[in-house]
Amino acid sequence: MFAYIWPLILVVISNTFYQVCAKSVPDKINPFASLTITYLVGALMSLILYFVLNKGGNLINEYKHVNWAPFVLGLVIVGLEVGYIYMYKAGWQVSVAQIVQAAIIAVLLIFIGYWFYKEAITWNKVVGIVVCLGGLFLINIK
Repeated sequence: MFAYIWPLILVVISNTFYQVCAKSVPDKINPFASLTITYLVGALMSLILYFVLNKGGNLINEYKHVNWAPFVLGLVIVGLEVGYIYMYKAGWQVSVAQIVQAAIIAVLLIFIGYWFYKEAITWNKVVGIVVCLGGLFLINIK
């Protein structure tokens, strides 16, 4: 059970700090300049954790198994992070931005799961879509 729950806890904690950090990027710094520091720290941390958690690991051998996904993920992460920074610079509230994007993504991923991964669209998911759309309506009422 712990193996199932701890990644969720890590994502929740990390995403909470992520939103606070994205909201706290100074207005005077270009978001891309800020991200160069972010990615240098992230790359260094990934390198350290790779060797700490894989005693005797061989990074070059690992790279032999790479496919397209890490390259596209790198591009997508830049879009994700700079998108949040610009959302907050544009005035989005931290309490709203995450909820709005999460609801939209939840609905999109139901259809992506169906089309690309043959996941079933159940009545629970249909109700979830309705709830997400209703939540978007309610959260954006002025």
